[in-house]
Amino acid sequence: MTATAPAKTIPPWLPRQAFLAKSFHWINLISLFLMVTSGLQIYNANPVFGGRAGWQIPPIFALGGWLAGGRHWHFAAMWLFSLNLLWYGLYVLVSRRWRHRFVGTNDLKALQRSRNPQRRIYAWHRIAYTVIVPILLLAVLTGIGMYKPAQFPWIVDMFGDWQALRIVHFSSVPIVVLFAIAHSWLGLKAGGSRLLESMFW
Repeated sequence: MTATAPAKTIPPWLPRQAFLAKSFHWINLISLFLMVTSGLQIYNANPVFGGRAGWQIPPIFALGGWLAGGRHWHFAAMWLFSLNLLWYGLYVLVSRRWRHRFVGTNDLKALQRSRNPQRRIYAWHRIAYTVIVPILLLAVLTGIGMYKPAQFPWIVDMFGDWQALRIVHFSSVPIVVLFAIAHSWLGLKAGGSRLLESMFW
């Protein structure tokens, strides 16, 4: 009697991501969470819309406990976020990954002509990647202008006055949150939950 050899189990396929890409996503996720929640704390001290008696964010969504606490968290996370963005930008540039990250004429043609839904998703993903870069740079620039207005008065002048600078900076928050949602949804449509997991683990 011959014993039957157990069938080999094939490990599930997982897309592989570079360690730097994973660390970038983790640091971005944590720093953005800290910046948004501490930013809401700063907002509550002097609401952008409606003056000091204006619309307030429920305290449960705000980090820091009070104005100074919110500022400490926000500026600490700002450095983490900015350096991470700079580091990833250099990584994409040196590794030449920018060729596959940002939108090109082929993507615009694919959106008009392609019947392949997967190809259209890639095109939308690259458009989202391209659009968010100037938004992030604008958020950092306006943040520096609010952080050090005496050292960088020209940033305030660029936007007309202090209130306009605050409105532009605050408006970048929902755009970044919407990008994160769209980025995750497009990743899910392109590669399923395994692709999203591979970005972190």
